[in-house]
Amino acid sequence: MIQYLIKNYYNVHAIWLLMMLLTVSTYFIGRLGYSGAIITLFLLVTAAIKGSLIIRDFMELKGVSLAWQLIMYGWLWVVCLAIAVAYLIGLTL
Repeated sequence: MIQYLIKNYYNVHAIWLLMMLLTVSTYFIGRLGYSGAIITLFLLVTAAIKGSLIIRDFMELKGVSLAWQLIMYGWLWVVCLAIAVAYLIGLTL
């Protein structure tokens, strides 16, 4: 049932629109001058979501072997987590 819904309602334009909304939201957060740990973590999560969508949908890696998925998603999440940890450590210094 879930595969049926995903297959019939999957739309690359909806994915693109979601990515544009996330991009615009991060732009306005920066433009309004918001800052702090929560905002930074929100921006990192937004970047991770966008990166995951790019990997899955635009690079078309949703049907490849588990090894390739682990490499691509692993790299993305390691980089995002490293940035978050570095930022949080910088707050305590």
